[in-house]
Amino acid sequence: MDSRAKAPRALSSSVWILLLPRDGQKGLEMAPLKVLISGATGVVGRRLVPILVSGGHQVTAIARAHGKREEFARMGAAAIVADLLDARSLIKAVRGFDVVVNLATHMPSSMAQTIKRSAWKENDLLRSQGSANLVDAALAGGVGRFIQESFAPVYPDCGERWIEEDIPIQPVKYNETIADAERSAVRFTAGGGTGVVLRYAGFYGPDSRFLLESIPLVRNGREFLPGSPDGYVSSVSHDDAATATAAALTVPAGVYNVVDDEPVTHREYFATLAQALGVPPPKPLPRWTRWFMGSIGELLSRSQRISNRKLKSASRWTPRYPSVREGWPEVVAALPQENGFAAA
Repeated sequence: MDSRAKAPRALSSSVWILLLPRDGQKGLEMAPLKVLISGATGVVGRRLVPILVSGGHQVTAIARAHGKREEFARMGAAAIVADLLDARSLIKAVRGFDVVVNLATHMPSSMAQTIKRSAWKENDLLRSQGSANLVDAALAGGVGRFIQESFAPVYPDCGERWIEEDIPIQPVKYNETIADAERSAVRFTAGGGTGVVLRYAGFYGPDSRFLLESIPLVRNGREFLPGSPDGYVSSVSHDDAATATAAALTVPAGVYNVVDDEPVTHREYFATLAQALGVPPPKPLPRWTRWFMGSIGELLSRSQRISNRKLKSASRWTPRYPSVREGWPEVVAALPQENGFAAA
C-alpha cells in the first residue's frame, strides 16, 4: 500500500436506524455515514440511493459528466465527476468518505449483443482496471469499507446441491474479469479496510432491459435461457438486491451471495413467469442453443442452487420475494403497459 495512505476510519457506534422500505422490515442500526457510489443510475444503484438517504446517510454518486447532477439530486444524492478508468480523478473523489460502493458495470446494448465477446470490453475494463483504481484510491483516502458488486452465477454446475460461498467460482470467457474485481475487494481488506463482495444472482425487475426483450419469446412459446428443465436457476429482484446492498454496510469482510430464499428449477422458473403473463408454459430452447451462445450459453446452462444463508446470518436482511413464484406476478403487473408487456 502507498506509504501516504491513511488508516481506514472505523465505523462509529450505532445511533441511526436504516429503515428498508419493504413491508416494515427493520434494517440495521448504525451511525450516519458518508457513502460514495459508482453505478448509481443502474438497476440496483437507483434503488439503493433513496434507501440510504432515508436512513440519514450522506450519499454522493460518481458521475462521468456534469449533466448527471440533476438526476442524482432528484434521488437525494450529491454528485462528483470522476472516471473509474482515470486513477487520478478518483484520488480526490473518495477523500472524506466512510464507505465506497462499486456497482459500476457496462452491459451490452441488447440481448442479441450479449453473445459477442467484444460487447463486454468496457465492462471488463470496469471490473479489472476500474475496480483496482477505486480500491487504490479508497485505501489512500482512508475509506473504512469497500463494497464490490459481483455475479453469483459463476459457480460451477452443482446439480441439486446447495452452493455456498466457499465453493470456488468458475467464470467463463465472457466474464473472467469478475475474479479481478473480487480480488480488488480482498486487497482492500488486506490493506486494513473491510472489503465486501456481493455476488448477485440473476436479476429481474420491471425495468430489466433483458426481461423486456425476453418476454415476447415467452409469449410466443419459447424460453429464453438454455439449460436442463431440472437444473436450478437462482434469482434476486432488483429491489431485494438494493436492500441487501444496504445491509452490507455492517457485515464483516468477506464474500456474500445475494439471492432469494428458494431457487427454482428451470422448468418452474418459466412456468411461473408464463402463468403471471397469462400464457401457456413455453418450450425449452433447442440443445444446440447453448453452443451457439458461446461461453455465456455455457454459463447460463449450469444448475446453480445458490444459498443466501451467510448474508442472512450476518445481517437482518431477508428478501421481500422468497422466490420468483412470488416475484413474477408483481414484476409483470409493474411492466410498462404502453409497450404491451402487461399480463394478458
